[in-house]
Amino acid sequence: MLIPALPSLSLSDAERDAVALLSATATEDTWRLRTLDSYYEGQSRVANLGIAVPPALQAVRTVTGWPRLVVDALDERLDVDALRCPDDDGTEGDLSAIWAANDLDNESQLAHVDALIYGRSYLAVGVGDDGAPLLSVESPQHMSVDYDVRTRTLRAALRLVSAGSQRSATLYLPDQTVYLEGSGTGWSVTDRRPHQLGVVPVVRLANRQRTADRAGSSEITEEVRALTDAACRTLLGQEVAREFFAAPQRYVLGASEGSFQGPDGTQRSAWETYIGRYLALERDEDGAVPEVGQFPAYDPAVYGRIIDTYARLMAGATALPAHMLGYTTDNPASAEAIRSSEARLIKKAERRQRAFSAPWSQAMRLALRLTGAEQVPVVEVQWRDAATPTVAAQADATTKLVSAGILPAESEVTLERAGIDRAQRLRIVHDRRRAAGNAVLEDLARTFTTDGPRPDQAEAA
Repeated sequence: MLIPALPSLSLSDAERDAVALLSATATEDTWRLRTLDSYYEGQSRVANLGIAVPPALQAVRTVTGWPRLVVDALDERLDVDALRCPDDDGTEGDLSAIWAANDLDNESQLAHVDALIYGRSYLAVGVGDDGAPLLSVESPQHMSVDYDVRTRTLRAALRLVSAGSQRSATLYLPDQTVYLEGSGTGWSVTDRRPHQLGVVPVVRLANRQRTADRAGSSEITEEVRALTDAACRTLLGQEVAREFFAAPQRYVLGASEGSFQGPDGTQRSAWETYIGRYLALERDEDGAVPEVGQFPAYDPAVYGRIIDTYARLMAGATALPAHMLGYTTDNPASAEAIRSSEARLIKKAERRQRAFSAPWSQAMRLALRLTGAEQVPVVEVQWRDAATPTVAAQADATTKLVSAGILPAESEVTLERAGIDRAQRLRIVHDRRRAAGNAVLEDLARTFTTDGPRPDQAEAA
């Protein structure tokens, strides 16, 4: 009789080395990831140069929000529309069910936002309590991976979670998933779940990879951070100038000391002196009237021009149209000019769609394998148009393609080109089939009369 082997409750040497390596990698990236997150959330503190800002106003904070805009403007053009299987149409229904069960319409946006902020995000594929495929989006703040550049695959992945003194971890390996709990200075195994996929069930979404940096780069680049800091310091200078020049600085020449004292001889406060005593100053002992003057105030409009300069520099560095950054001109831009200014942003979004297609395809194929599918077809990711065409323009272009015979009128591709979303396309296909069935029934009803079918129609029927 064969006795099943019990799972090991201790880490092997190879597993212990993998946990140590991935834990060290996560620790090294902590400061950089937190810095990027603080810029996106508008919580970064700008260093005070200690020249123009007095100590009493150093606690004033200014935020521009440009890093968030750089990320969100690109993320808003990254929407997965549908999943296609060119070699197996029947699998598309299973893919749609997995996508809907895991709420990936919303979760996919979290993966894209994290990839744009931190340079990468992760998709973990597993099995839920109900036995169905479970896809979860993981942040690089909690997960680190051992990536093989040559094969472009993962050797291992580690997810770390800390809550006070409690520590837990999940180690993803090519043959199993190991669940760990922190015990003192080490780890203890709480469970092992083999999956026999042959690959690590974690997929990496990397943004702006380079041959020398496969980990991915953030959209919040060093240039974006420097311009953001400069704009914040300019706004802070404007706040300081407002405090100093909201009430113009004045001077008095030839006034006696008693002009600034109360009836009891006590010194009046600066505010009382400013608002009242200048209006009624007594002559001195020689009968001369004190001279009162005002220093010229600094023009606050110069700060606005500096901010506009930074906005133009930010637009050039990030491919964002200047009007998105708040830079305006006296003459509003035309619709053609706005579309032209978005050309670089659209191309940038299309490149991100291409880069993120392979990870999503790989994650969905792993999910299909967990359902027990023997043959897993190629999965293609269909994205919504990254541009912002009008409904009339899309309909006109689609009509011309149908009229030229390039697209069949009854094809679902025609509906996609017209800008109709997937739910509406399914309803249209269903309505078309129902209308076709009703037409067949009506033809049959007209063919057969109360005396039976005519000889010339019986064969057709």
